[in-house]
Amino acid sequence: MVEGRGFQDKQYAFAAHIRDPENTVAPTGIEDRRMAIYRELFFNNLYNLLATFFPVIRKICSDEQWRHAIREFMKVHRAKTPYFLQLPEEFLTFLQEEYRDLDDDLPFLTELAHYEYAELALRVSTDENDLNGIDPDGDMLTGTPVKSTLAWAYAYHYPVHRISEDYLPTAPSEQPVYLAIYRRSDDKVGFLELNAVSAALLDDIENNPSSLSGDALLRQLATKINYPDVDALIKHGVDALEEMRQLEILLGTSSAR
Repeated sequence: MVEGRGFQDKQYAFAAHIRDPENTVAPTGIEDRRMAIYRELFFNNLYNLLATFFPVIRKICSDEQWRHAIREFMKVHRAKTPYFLQLPEEFLTFLQEEYRDLDDDLPFLTELAHYEYAELALRVSTDENDLNGIDPDGDMLTGTPVKSTLAWAYAYHYPVHRISEDYLPTAPSEQPVYLAIYRRSDDKVGFLELNAVSAALLDDIENNPSSLSGDALLRQLATKINYPDVDALIKHGVDALEEMRQLEILLGTSSAR
């Protein structure tokens, strides 16, 4: 047990130095030339691997900013899983909960990371839609609209779907940015920008324990937001429902109660 504990202590010392070589001494008995190989290997693997998972962030960050983020991730974060495909989630958790910003960091960094992670997570999701009882061509007003399991809706402060090297907003949008990120049956991933009303409608469709019809949901929404022209809302609502069906954000309808 004593020998085992000593070996474990060496492992911890080795890992601590790899994580933070500037502030943690290397374990004794290993020449620095060899330790340098490990230091560079671990850091460069994360540096390049996370860049593939978060390509937009990597493009718009300077090398200094990106290296700082990776080093802080190694120093601070304690991952809860060793699985390769869950590394992006670990990095997102780090950015949301533990990251200390540089003075010149991008204000939308965490939201953009969430958006890029959501796209990736959707691509690799093993969830499947249950199509039993679903009419893909059903009437959206008389039937109950059914949302795809592979369609996720979020509200952001920044237009994360537009951010690029040529567009770097410096302040949040005046209104929330609503996005539905979806994966179609051909596995293509896309997004639909929603307005506040269509976002509320999609949320009501997802949370519809009484299986209300599309018409009933739209009338309920009109009351909830005090919309002055119910018929106009229903007309626009039908268009929104049809667009979401074409994109497979909605699968079709089930029988309304």
